[in-house]
Amino acid sequence: MTIQSNVVKMKEQIGKVIMGKGETIELLMNAFINQGHVLLESVPGTGKTMLAKAVAKSVEGDFQRIQFTPDVLPSDVSGIQYFNPKDQQFELRVGPVLTNVLLADEINRATPRTQSSLLEVMEEKQVTIDGETVNIPQPFIVIATQNPVESQQGTFDLPEAQMDRFFMKLDLGYPSYADEKTMMQSHRENEPLEQLTSIFSKEDLVGFQEEVKKVKVTEVVEEYILDIVQATRHHQHVDVGVSPRGTLAFMRSAQGSAAIKGRDYVTPEDVKEMAPYVLPHRLVLSLDGSTIKSQDDVLIEALEEVEVPAEYGVAK
Repeated sequence: MTIQSNVVKMKEQIGKVIMGKGETIELLMNAFINQGHVLLESVPGTGKTMLAKAVAKSVEGDFQRIQFTPDVLPSDVSGIQYFNPKDQQFELRVGPVLTNVLLADEINRATPRTQSSLLEVMEEKQVTIDGETVNIPQPFIVIATQNPVESQQGTFDLPEAQMDRFFMKLDLGYPSYADEKTMMQSHRENEPLEQLTSIFSKEDLVGFQEEVKKVKVTEVVEEYILDIVQATRHHQHVDVGVSPRGTLAFMRSAQGSAAIKGRDYVTPEDVKEMAPYVLPHRLVLSLDGSTIKSQDDVLIEALEEVEVPAEYGVAK
């Protein structure tokens, strides 16, 4: 089974739970096949948690959820050394990070100290507890949700280092009139989420993760990616542009986009399509710039500044 056919099945199945969000589901799958973590942001009640649960149920594997609040401790995330009074010795108890799909719900309600406890596991795929390192089984994906800071009291901005570790940041938004009407009808008597089944196994997902790496990127497309990245770094209203980690995520997202469309090579259009989801959350605007520009505005200007290659060569 190909990546393309599986994504089509995912969109069909999850579309029964979250209406009108086919593009978001496709982007989530792009992150999955690239071993990337996703930050879902939208106002309360738009289905962020339900979408994460639906995606997790569609992938056969272990699923854990952390409901973040200000009193959640780092040890609640990573785990602890527990003293067993029966055996009179310490035992290692790994936290909910020991899973395949981790839902970090309302992550911006946690304190910065607790948020940072996810850093190691997101980047290194391992967790260290009292000096003992535990490898996380693959595949491992974090789907974090947050409400916009301005709409909530008692929230904490995610640190820049942690924002950069998210492969994509997606805004769910409100459904259309027609989609919301369909939602009302489908949820009237049933709970569609309970009817979902796994579409592919975690072994299949690991296979897809290897397959997407083989999607070809020509030198012309590589240079187009780099030119966009450089444009963000040299923008007058940006203090910190896209990092090298972001450059790699940008390239891989374009490879994922091509694979989902059934191609084995990347086009400039793939690159341009992925930019709004992979780059803006990595930008740190200057103090003056943040008052007149948004991260999305800066990206739009960067994309306009860089010429799109008319020819991008023969895939190597």
